[in-house]
Formats: sequence, structure tokens, C-alpha cells
Amino acid sequence: MHVANLSLTDFRSYDTVDLGLEPGVTAFVGPNGQGKTNLVEALGYVATQSSHRVANDGPLVRQGAARAIVRSVVVREDRRALIELEINPGKANRARLNRSPVSRPRDVVGLLRTVLFAPEDLAMVKGDPSERRRYLDDLLVARTPRFAGVRADYDRVLKQRGALLRTAAQARRGGRSGRRADNDAAFAAAGAGDPLSTLEVWDAHLARHGAELLAARLELVEALRPLVAASYAALAPNSAPAALEYRGSLSIEAGEAGTDRATLEERLRAGLLEVRTSEIERGVTLVGPHRDDLFLGLGELPARGYASHGESWSFALALRLAAYDLLRADGGDPVLILDDVFAELDNQRRGRLAEIVAPAEQVLITAAVAADVPAELVGARFDVAEGSVHRVR
Repeated sequence: MHVANLSLTDFRSYDTVDLGLEPGVTAFVGPNGQGKTNLVEALGYVATQSSHRVANDGPLVRQGAARAIVRSVVVREDRRALIELEINPGKANRARLNRSPVSRPRDVVGLLRTVLFAPEDLAMVKGDPSERRRYLDDLLVARTPRFAGVRADYDRVLKQRGALLRTAAQARRGGRSGRRADNDAAFAAAGAGDPLSTLEVWDAHLARHGAELLAARLELVEALRPLVAASYAALAPNSAPAALEYRGSLSIEAGEAGTDRATLEERLRAGLLEVRTSEIERGVTLVGPHRDDLFLGLGELPARGYASHGESWSFALALRLAAYDLLRADGGDPVLILDDVFAELDNQRRGRLAEIVAPAEQVLITAAVAADVPAELVGARFDVAEGSVHRVR
């Protein structure tokens, strides 16, 4: 798989840009703040319909413009697909495939598969559990695009159930604030005078969607464990071994017996019932995949708080390399994107990473100076400066 063309209209700093790309290594070189990352961010958005830099679409649209358009030609096994995404902050985005509209933008997810390395990846090791949950869920969607719908369904149910719990908490305290009136809409359609009268219905929905997501995560962690360990050992051979462990609100680990979907659904419903009183008091859902974490360990110690800066970087890179190995095993090399990564690494880790990624079908690199690109990854080069992108090699 490789990207043959990238065209942007009103995306980030670009009013318009049109780039022809090819297999092999391509480097975008230029001073910081000139738009290099904007180019690879656009390709990441085509693959996942989310940005690795911001949580919402607003900043993706050039200041003063109403919308942004990203077009990409993806080649896979000699078949070409034109993917067009129209980004409309505050409104529904639109997508076209080979110039024909699709019913939902997420229907084109999976046509381009990327693995993106970026400075933000350090948050997977040092940051909150949400960063590690996102890593797992994004990889699930990349491998099996239908999980975009599973995740969306779970988030929708979680939001509705949370509204009911907040309303119940306020009612228990005897308050009828403006928020209570807003939250009434969450259960009024069901004809509920008491917000808790529909809670069991939402429990069932949450358990069903949550069990599907949880079962997939547990299976994924089991597949990732040896790949992460091997990648980390290659990047940091003198460090303690890397380990993964899924830590959930149900105290379930990857590989544990009884982690089939039906059993997990029963355990989620039972878990919700156990914490019902606490949930009503606090107004939040306390059990489910949204509360889980992926534990990252070095030997017997957690990486978070104990790993050095170099070890943390190696662990983050190992997570991405493991994702690449899984996607490649599924069929076809994903596009590898290395966004300003080499500047963060010492010479030893820089060389090892370059050797690992060099055989990929397509590698896209951003760097502030050409010297940051290892000799093993010399190929096509574009200079990026003052909003312009010019091929120089």
C-alpha cells in the first residue's frame, strides 16, 4: 500500500497544495512551524478521521475558511482509490470514494492504513490512561474498520447513561437546576418520569457494546505483547524487558479464561449493579472499557514514573512498531509516517529505528534539517517553507 497523491484545500496552513508521491522514502524538510506536520497529519486523518495533534476538527480548517478538503489517491495491489474528505467543524463531515458520495464518512476508514510516529506518542507512556486506550482502539479500527461503529455506539450509550445518572444524582439532592431540565431529554423519549426507571435498559446497552469492545481489546493485547517486547529489545537491548498488561474495571487480564463476549457482557452487567449506589451518588458510570488502562512495564516496574526519557521513547516506538507488524501481518504494508521523530532520539536508537523501518513499502518523514534523516532512509525530498512545498530530489 502507498499514497500516490495528496491534495489539500484550506487544511491547516495551506490554502491549496497538490503533491505526487511514490513508494519508498519521502522526506519533508524545513524549519519548524512551516507546515511539514500538517501534510502528514492530513494523511493520518484520511486513515483514521482523527488528528494525532488535536481532539476536534476545528483547528484543521484554515483560518477564515468554512471547510477543509483532503484528497488522497491510495494504491493497493495495483488498485487505485480516490478518497475525499470534507471537514465541516460544527456540522457533519462528508466523504466521497472515487468521486461518489458515501453514506457515512467512516465507511472509507480502512482504505488507507497508516502507522504514525510523533512526539505526541510519548504521552502513551507518560500520560493518562485515555492515551493508551486510544492507542488500542485506533489499532482495532485500523485492523477491523467496523470497530469504529462499535466504539461510536459505546460512546453514545455512555453519554446517555451518564446523563441519566447526573439527573438522578441531582434529583436525590433535591435540586432541579437548569442542567436537570437539559438532562430530562435523555430519557423523556422513553416516557420515564423517574430517570432510574430506564437505567437497566441503558445498562444492557452499555454491557453489550462494552463487552464487544473489551473482548477485542483483550485479544489485541495478547497479540501485541510479544511484538512490543521484541521491538523494545531491538531498540533498547540493555534495558529491562518490556511488558503489557490490560487492567480493567472488572480486573480482567488478556489471556484469562472467561473473556468471551457473552461472559464479559454478564460480568459488565453484574459490575454495574454492584456500583449502582456509588454511581448515583457521583453521577458517573464507574464500570466499563472507558475506565480501563493498558499497563506498560519495564521489568517489575511501571514505565510511567520510572522509565528514563530514552526508555520512554523506546517504549512508545515499540508500541508503534508492534502496531505496524500486526497490520502488515493482516495483509499489505501500512504507510509509515515518522513526524519529527529522529530529532528526539540518540544516534543509537536513531540507527536502529531506521534499519527497522527501511524495508517498508512507503515511509514519510518530517525533519527540521536534512541531517536528521538517517542515511538508510535517503530518498525523495521536499523542502517546506513559507507555506510552499517544492520537490528538490
